[in-house]
Amino acid sequence: MTQRATESIVVHATSDAVFDVVVDFLSYPLWVSDLKKIEVLERDAQGRGLEVEFRAAAFGRSTTYALRYDYSRTPGLLTWNQERGDLTEILRGQYRFEPLGADTKVTYDLEVELRVPIPSFVKSRAAQRIQTQALRELKARAERRS
Repeated sequence: MTQRATESIVVHATSDAVFDVVVDFLSYPLWVSDLKKIEVLERDAQGRGLEVEFRAAAFGRSTTYALRYDYSRTPGLLTWNQERGDLTEILRGQYRFEPLGADTKVTYDLEVELRVPIPSFVKSRAAQRIQTQALRELKARAERRS
C-alpha cells in the first residue's frame, strides 16, 4: 500500500536560496542526519543533478535508492521519482517553493511504497518523520546560509 503525506514549513530565506540548498546534493551529508552517502550519477546541461543515488538509514538498517529529478517547473516546483531502490518500490515526491516576501513556504509531498510488508501505521509515522526532519534540516541549512 502506498503511503502519502504532505507537510509545509516557512523558511526565513528567499525561494531561490532554499532551492539552491535543495539542489546542492553533494552538501546533503553536511546537514541531513540520516544520509550516509550521496553520488550524483547524471547531470543536466546546467550541472544540476538529474539522477542522484542516496544511501540512508531507514527502519534500523541502510537503504540505497536513486532518484531522477525533474526541473521543468522550477523554481516553483522540483519533483522526483525513484529509478531504483532496495527497500522502496515507489518513492515519489516534490518540493513546492512559495515566496512570502523575504521568506519561503516550502511544501514537501511524499509518496512511498515499501517492498517489505510493514503495518500502515508504522509507514505513516515513518513518512511523517522523514518529512518533518527533512523540512527542519532544510530550514536550518537555508537560514544559516542566508
